[in-house]
Amino acid sequence: MKTRKIERTRLVPHTVDGETELVLDRELVEVPAPPRDWDHMVRVAVTVGACILVTASLAWTTASIGDLLAAVTISVVAYAAAVAFDASWIMCMGVEWLLRYDPERAKAAKKAGRWALAVSMGAVFAHGYVSGDWITGIVGAVVSALAKGGWSMAMRVHARPLDDRTQQWVAKRRAAVDGQLAMIPIRRELQRGQAVVDAEQRSLTTDSGSAGSTDPDQSGSGNPPPPPTGPMTVKDAVRTAKDSGITDPDAVLRYVHQVADANAKPETVARYLRLAG
Repeated sequence: MKTRKIERTRLVPHTVDGETELVLDRELVEVPAPPRDWDHMVRVAVTVGACILVTASLAWTTASIGDLLAAVTISVVAYAAAVAFDASWIMCMGVEWLLRYDPERAKAAKKAGRWALAVSMGAVFAHGYVSGDWITGIVGAVVSALAKGGWSMAMRVHARPLDDRTQQWVAKRRAAVDGQLAMIPIRRELQRGQAVVDAEQRSLTTDSGSAGSTDPDQSGSGNPPPPPTGPMTVKDAVRTAKDSGITDPDAVLRYVHQVADANAKPETVARYLRLAG
């Protein structure tokens, strides 16, 4: 039986000058070696082989189509454009892998990848045909097909198919999470818009109150004063006002008094406003 050595540690008491502390004691022990995981090794080999095929296909397609396009434009632009042919279906394969647990959304990437592969193979064949060696064109075009087939096989090795009920469960959970993620920018946009509206309303109220009374707070409007603390800090309130387009220091101070701290000092608000600027 094959064995291997591993290091094990344990806490043991150790006394020095009458003081005892627990210290780590290390020792090497032999344990039975696990059997070689051939499945994992084959899986890794298939993945590496697929990567090599894709790299070879990308290099050949770029060289072939780049040479074809170089007849009508400069070489740098021609070869840069040639990269797009194989890169398109490679990107579609990546999207297909990311959407492997969402078959409906993955169908579009799979279909687009097939069309991109057909266009790439056609361009490689066209280069061989124009060069007067259509056999080389056919063989070169098959390189891209082999690369895509190899990568498809590698994806099947790593895939974990789900049954219909589990697929529905995953779809519902993903939809719930996606909805929560979508609401984040929507709430941020609504907060900014509401901040602008509140600032404009406070500005109009202040202007109308100043015309009839020297003390707007004692104008008898009946509106309760803003709470001493709000859902945001002074710094967050200043940043929100700034992001909403409020730049007037007095307007920012009024907004801070309403949503953050009714006792916030003007110099504090001005300092945060400068930092946010």
